[in-house]
Amino acid sequence: MSKVIAVTGASSGIGEATALRLAADGHHVVLGARREDRLAAVAEKIRAEGGSADVRRLDVTDRQAVAAFVEAAVAAHGRLDVLVGNAGVMPLSRLDALLVDEWDRMIDVNVKGLLHGIAAALPVFQRQGGGHFVTVASIAAHQVSPTAAVYAATKHAAWAISEGLRQESDPSIRVTTISPGVTESELADSITDPVAKDAMVTYRAHTIPAGAIADAIAYAVAQPDGVDVNEMIIRPTRQR
Repeated sequence: MSKVIAVTGASSGIGEATALRLAADGHHVVLGARREDRLAAVAEKIRAEGGSADVRRLDVTDRQAVAAFVEAAVAAHGRLDVLVGNAGVMPLSRLDALLVDEWDRMIDVNVKGLLHGIAAALPVFQRQGGGHFVTVASIAAHQVSPTAAVYAATKHAAWAISEGLRQESDPSIRVTTISPGVTESELADSITDPVAKDAMVTYRAHTIPAGAIADAIAYAVAQPDGVDVNEMIIRPTRQR
């Protein structure tokens, strides 16, 4: 069955791969991110391959913008079946580097951005009698490493928020948390701290393609209504 699926952070990496995979599966995708030119390119690729997509510039730290993003999807298509909360940032650093503005940015995007999506989509799902939240967390939701204290905290929070949402929601609303390990993406490009940047060279020596995470999301979305895939951890075999 074709679904209407909104994807945040859809301009690159896991978000782009997820949009491409879900569109290839026959779903209509609604793409949101800050970089409109990149969104347009993803949508053009989807349409060239016979899929359908809408795009809308979106900053998930803006609660009203997220509400408008969801409202526009419902207005255009009559419903929203799935919200993939993928937008995230990862400017790692040691705590004693005191990059407080970067801490704030991670909290705003990775935690508040997720909550803004829930606040926008939950009433829609309740009203229509069903829906599916897919949260892209991280392996950092399950482990902490040097330079990743704040990032891991935001991903622990993403896991906890999603699990709380699952427990509180009516069974008609499904909740899935996807925790990727080291995956090909632009996340590490935002690291400004030289210590963390050097550490990433070794840490990211072995990666999996973003498509591997997209496949996991597609699997969760494709399950019948009575099956709720609560959590998946996907990482390179060499990541121990």
